[in-house]
Amino acid sequence: MRGQFNGLKDLIDAIQTITAAAVDATNTLPPGNPATVSVSVSGNTLHFTFGIPQGLNGTDGTNGNDGAQGPQGDPGPQGPMGEISNMDLSNAISGTSANSNGVGTLGLVASSPPTQYEMQAVADKLDELINALRR
Repeated sequence: MRGQFNGLKDLIDAIQTITAAAVDATNTLPPGNPATVSVSVSGNTLHFTFGIPQGLNGTDGTNGNDGAQGPQGDPGPQGPMGEISNMDLSNAISGTSANSNGVGTLGLVASSPPTQYEMQAVADKLDELINALRR
């Protein structure tokens, strides 16, 4: 009897102590297969490998009703002005001075002191220029 107890104790002492567990792999199995698991001990670590079956393909869903188009929203605020190149500026103002091309030069040599006639000629030419530029 003593020998049997000593043998039993030797068997119990031979059992390893598990101090850690690790999942070594998780594999996908074909649909319909049963799930599997395998366990092994290496040193003081318990190792798991799982087999998980893939689900069956579902049916295609239907397109939902998107509903009617909503009304146009209010316009947003004016954004900041963009960059304008020198070429754009030059093209925009080219030819604008032609408004005054119809106004002839005064061609007046004023006396010292200028006469009322000379001053009136200057005033008339200035009015002509102002009117031409207002077009």
